Amino acid sequence: MGDRRPPPVPVRPSWFARLRALPPDDPKRTLLFALAVAVVCATVVSTTAVALRPRQRANREAERRVQLRDIVARLPGVEALFARTGASEVETLAIDLATGAPAPSVEAATFDPRKAAADPTAGVAIPGDLDVAGLERRARHAVVYVVKDGGRVEVVVLPVEGSGYGGLIRGFVAMRGDGNTILALSFFEHLETAGVGARIDDPAWRARWQGKQARDPEGRLRVGVATARLDPADAPYQVDGISGATITSEAVGNLLRYWLGDHGFGPFLRTLR
Repeated sequence: MGDRRPPPVPVRPSWFARLRALPPDDPKRTLLFALAVAVVCATVVSTTAVALRPRQRANREAERRVQLRDIVARLPGVEALFARTGASEVETLAIDLATGAPAPSVEAATFDPRKAAADPTAGVAIPGDLDVAGLERRARHAVVYVVKDGGRVEVVVLPVEGSGYGGLIRGFVAMRGDGNTILALSFFEHLETAGVGARIDDPAWRARWQGKQARDPEGRLRVGVATARLDPADAPYQVDGISGATITSEAVGNLLRYWLGDHGFGPFLRTLR
């Protein structure tokens, strides 16, 4: 009997083999080689970005915690307060922004305001006439940090954010227990221009905010950054902008106006007053 085995199936050469088989001066070879390099590089970059994303988030969270500890440690009288009360940390509290009341159903330790803001049920759209910070949406809840002396609130530290010149600006503002006096302002994330808008990190400029009032005695929200020469009548509520960084300066003023206003932490701050 003869050999009944089927004839071997021809093996089709790989695309790389076909590429190498082309003449060196063939335009197809150049084009395909460039395409192959682009695909490999894109794959490497995207894979690296995905792999590093958790580390980047962890780094941002670590920076946020450092800034929180730093802003609390620099507040006037806080060390003496901790020594007097025996406390060493601030209390973390989840609140309902609409009412200012505690939100015990929200896990403060794991709450992600960005994720909540994007969620149709956990977030809310900001009306255009109120969205001076350029956020479009915010979470229904927020996490605040409270320093107490006995049952009395001495300091609250509030997370704030808004659109700047280069991207999102995120930071903390510390308020006295009266819910109206600014004690400190600090930022842990921004993309503002080095040497210009990035001067919002300058300790001298941040120090100008200490003692400023969010509202006047009639309850009108007046906190902000002066767009021209600071009017003496506005001096209790505003600071001079950063020279050459008008957009960034106004962005800081706007994010404070939003978050200290009625659609931000206003209801919570009223509960303190």
